[in-house]
Amino acid sequence: MNEKLSPLALASAGQAPEVTVSRDIIRRGLIIAPLIMVIAGVIWGLTGAWSAGLGLALVLMNFGLAAALISWAAPISLALMMGVTLFGFLLRLGLISLAVFLVRDVSWVSLPALGITIIVTHLGLLFWEMRFIAASLAFPGLRPNAQEYPSSSAAETP
Repeated sequence: MNEKLSPLALASAGQAPEVTVSRDIIRRGLIIAPLIMVIAGVIWGLTGAWSAGLGLALVLMNFGLAAALISWAAPISLALMMGVTLFGFLLRLGLISLAVFLVRDVSWVSLPALGITIIVTHLGLLFWEMRFIAASLAFPGLRPNAQEYPSSSAAETP
């Protein structure tokens, strides 16, 4: 059934592991967004809260774009996927830099809040997600729940 779908259709259906992981990261980012905005608001005021919101939006769009690019290229060829991964990173880094450059002089932006939010949320969400990643070929992407796939030792126990 999966062979009849295009790579973009598979990615949009969430069957590519990178899309599943990215959706999970974005979900976690949306969960912590209010907390980060409140903390930035307490430290830098209203401009800090708005800047943190912008930074979070940039980070979450970065993760989503990375997954979309990789899931598009992976079924086509390994070489294309590696090229898209490398040059996609450079493109996404350039887009984040361009966004910061465009809003650097706007009155509602606090550059320290924006910069710290971008760095801390990128790293924080990646480290948070590492706890849920399965590094095996049997279950690429997110580790399955214990209820869905019981381990062999649990199945042997009477």
